[in-house]
Amino acid sequence: MIYPENIGKYLSIDEVALSQGELYTVLTNKKSKGIKGSIVAIVEGTKAEKVIEHINKIDVSKRNKVKEITLDMANSMKLISKKCFPNATQVIDRFHVQKLCAEAVQEIGIKHRWEAMDEENEQLIKAKLKGLNYIPETYSNGDTRKQLLARGRYLLYKSREKWTENQELRAQILFEEYPRIKTAYDLSQKFRLIYNNTTEKRVALTKLAHWYKDVEESQFKSFNTIVNTFHLNYQTIVNYFEN
Repeated sequence: MIYPENIGKYLSIDEVALSQGELYTVLTNKKSKGIKGSIVAIVEGTKAEKVIEHINKIDVSKRNKVKEITLDMANSMKLISKKCFPNATQVIDRFHVQKLCAEAVQEIGIKHRWEAMDEENEQLIKAKLKGLNYIPETYSNGDTRKQLLARGRYLLYKSREKWTENQELRAQILFEEYPRIKTAYDLSQKFRLIYNNTTEKRVALTKLAHWYKDVEESQFKSFNTIVNTFHLNYQTIVNYFEN
């Protein structure tokens, strides 16, 4: 479905799961902010050649007026944007960038959670062999170690000011027991603040350089993978701070 009349100077392109999880490529006008007139194109699938074919049905004079297009880090989206909107500046959406950091924090928490599950299972087996009831130790908030890690994953997605009172207590215990999770969380939040508190590209570059140094010192493999991803998408990530 193509709606040439909805095109504007600032667009977004992304893949969306619609009917039964099938993926579609959706092109929207940012100015319309999700209401009527937002959709410029919906194309089944994510193959660049097919999407380019359909979007190019829009008159080239209209496509050449697009100044900026927001996208994720997929090469297919970059190719579509380049071929269909050659005059547009490509900008990696902050959501996709911050999501990588959040997932890196969760990865570390999940690793510890599996270890806690294994430990509890071993204790249960030992108690059963001795004919005893196993009662796991609990922290001051009533969580067992396994529960602490499972329930703690929700607060790791949030910034500190959005924690509830219970989440603050859980975070305190979690970070005392697992300092590495705290380090990873702090790295993620520091990165989020670069977006929140920076409006100049030059300043953003300096802050990102300091953040890269912190990541290097942390020796987190997942965060180093993120840094490498950033380097490969460097220009389109920092273009965010142009507008």
